[in-house]
Amino acid sequence: MVYQAVGNRYESMKYNRTGRSGLLLPAISLGLWHNFGGVDTYENGRALLRRAFDLGITHFDLANNYGPPAGSAEEMFGKMLKTDFAPYRDEMIISSKAGFYMWPGPYGEWGSKKNLIASLDQSLKRMGLDYVDIFYSHRPDPDTPLEETMGALDQIVRQGKALYVGISSYSAEQTREAVKILNELGTPLLLHQPSYSMFNRWIEDGLQDVLEKNGVGSIAFCPLAQGLLTNKYLSGVPRDSRAAKPTGFLGENQVTEEIIHRVKKLNEIAGERGQSLAQMSLAWVLRGGKVTSALIGASKVSQIEDNVAALQNLDFSKEELARIEDILKS
Repeated sequence: MVYQAVGNRYESMKYNRTGRSGLLLPAISLGLWHNFGGVDTYENGRALLRRAFDLGITHFDLANNYGPPAGSAEEMFGKMLKTDFAPYRDEMIISSKAGFYMWPGPYGEWGSKKNLIASLDQSLKRMGLDYVDIFYSHRPDPDTPLEETMGALDQIVRQGKALYVGISSYSAEQTREAVKILNELGTPLLLHQPSYSMFNRWIEDGLQDVLEKNGVGSIAFCPLAQGLLTNKYLSGVPRDSRAAKPTGFLGENQVTEEIIHRVKKLNEIAGERGQSLAQMSLAWVLRGGKVTSALIGASKVSQIEDNVAALQNLDFSKEELARIEDILKS
């Protein structure tokens, strides 16, 4: 059956301006880090992508090494672009990244111009695209001059292989310097993609100030702490959870009694707000307008639906925020 997107898909989604750019991103974006690789079921991934787009999610975030195996998530998405999404390409923001290990030898990872440009060429072939909308340096390289890495991003835009550029997991100081270099080159930094959740708040210690001062947007990955900030682990580790998967990045030993205690307390507040814990956690990340978009992952269509419903209640009272702080700092 030929896919046709629902006609009212833009009516309930909230779209936020990315920094001082002209680009609007959905408040909820979908990442293909997990559940879209060669080890996963294609039809399930297809159902996830279709439902996300029908709910107004226009931004799909990939990277060269997403899978497993590495590259397979981009291949899967490329197939979707041909079979389902071809008429909608101009309604989508598609991003990719390079910086983590991808192929053997000295050029298969990190931030050299050789790696970034070669990797993007490979990504474009896997997805069947002429360009991506956003291309990121996936992590800072301690051994390559920042001028070279940022110069590669500038070159990629000038070659027409990306419309915008971003960085991921750069510190506040590294971000400040990256902004300066890119401004001098004439290709402004659009977006920073940091990890950020109630359980991981490092960006509040300087990075958010740098981004706000320089008009750079932010898109938070792991806003649900890889599933910890959901109801999934309230009673232990389910067999179908990320912590139980041998290919996942969340280990079962990370689901501690202390974490579960905090999760249960947070879940009580969410219930009082009429939200699931996941919905409240996403609303918390988006509070105050400092974060442009929360980047979710999903293994079930119902998870996407639940996450998008978080946008129905993004406001917190001072009392709610104080109670959450007490739980997180206890």
